[in-house]
Amino acid sequence: MVEGPDKQLGEAVLEARDLTKVYRMGEVDVHALRGVDLTLRAGELMVLLGASGSGKSTLLNILGGLDSPSSGTVAYRGADLTHATGAQLTRYRREHVGFIFQFYNLIPSLTARENVALVTDLVSTPMAPEEALEVVGLGPRMDHFPSQLSGGEQQRVAIARAIAKRPDVMLCDEPTGALDYRTGVLVLDVLARINQDLGTTTAIITHNAPVGAMAERVVTLADGAIAETHENEAPVEASSLRW
Repeated sequence: MVEGPDKQLGEAVLEARDLTKVYRMGEVDVHALRGVDLTLRAGELMVLLGASGSGKSTLLNILGGLDSPSSGTVAYRGADLTHATGAQLTRYRREHVGFIFQFYNLIPSLTARENVALVTDLVSTPMAPEEALEVVGLGPRMDHFPSQLSGGEQQRVAIARAIAKRPDVMLCDEPTGALDYRTGVLVLDVLARINQDLGTTTAIITHNAPVGAMAERVVTLADGAIAETHENEAPVEASSLRW
């Protein structure tokens, strides 16, 4: 594991204020978000809990510049994203955000090393693909193709691809959703170690409430609004999680 800064929560990295998101479905308005206020701080590990349809993914997509709110504001380190141009949002996603999704989105014809290398030309100071794969424990598997890797290994390649950009923020949408419990815990442990060792601000979406115990802060969404926020004074190791 590479060495990183001591864990200290710092200034606000992402600030969302009074976010709403309304989708038009035929003649019905679907309110995905209803006045959400949320701040992510430098170095924080936060878990977003909620049932399907609670607004978790919509919120994460807006924070990551993949979607825009119907109203409200989002700022990255004080810079307004709400009125950013398409080119500015592309630069924000490319240079500052690492995304992890439930499905790995690897290119089957490329090795693990080559899949990670796809992103290293996008930023000025990337991590070498080999180093990123070592961080997630896949050094010996870097020349294997996705079909030669287990689901958990493929997800760790996806994590290596995300961290190779050295992003300030990692946004993870159900990263263990396609994995069995044992493999899911391994993936969560990798995300926790990256947060700790690299100081990457990390938000993890999950419907598994026990996962919240590994975070410094747990935010629960219900019906598009924040229903509860809980601070963990002593987050637990991912390896101790049970669900």
